[in-house]
Amino acid sequence: MDVTLFHGSGVTVEKPEIRKTVYTKDFGYGFYCTKIYGQAERWALRHNDLKNGESPIVNLYRYSPNKDLKHKVFKKMTNEWLDFIAMCRGSKGITPHDYDIVEGPMADDQVWNYVDDFLSGRITRRQFWEFARFKNPTHQITFHTEAALECLHFERMVEVDASNG
Repeated sequence: MDVTLFHGSGVTVEKPEIRKTVYTKDFGYGFYCTKIYGQAERWALRHNDLKNGESPIVNLYRYSPNKDLKHKVFKKMTNEWLDFIAMCRGSKGITPHDYDIVEGPMADDQVWNYVDDFLSGRITRRQFWEFARFKNPTHQITFHTEAALECLHFERMVEVDASNG
């Protein structure tokens, strides 16, 4: 069953691609989308490559799952999820897993601070869960291979009103 996914950006992205960035992300290098339109809007508004006169963009895709691909799903924040993020964030330039697609919670800025504190040893795993238990994570789905990107079909883009951000 097809699903609509969103990607916030500073540009229209008709052909998604995997880009390596300076910072590693939750699930490693990949093309990041979400099922939540408002979250994609926030990504677009925070995009740092906007030039004068450009508008933030939310790209809409039809996602057609391929059962032949290796797909990892985290239904909620768990120790496995936290360890996976720790592995990916600490990988220094490589994606340390062989999944085509990874899906699960995305820590908001507050939860990310707790993850960062855990990864740096400033708090224990137990303290992380005490701090994070009342937070509501959002959603992310990442595409890590060319085969995974073929599951995404660009539908349209929507300009975001930057005055609301």
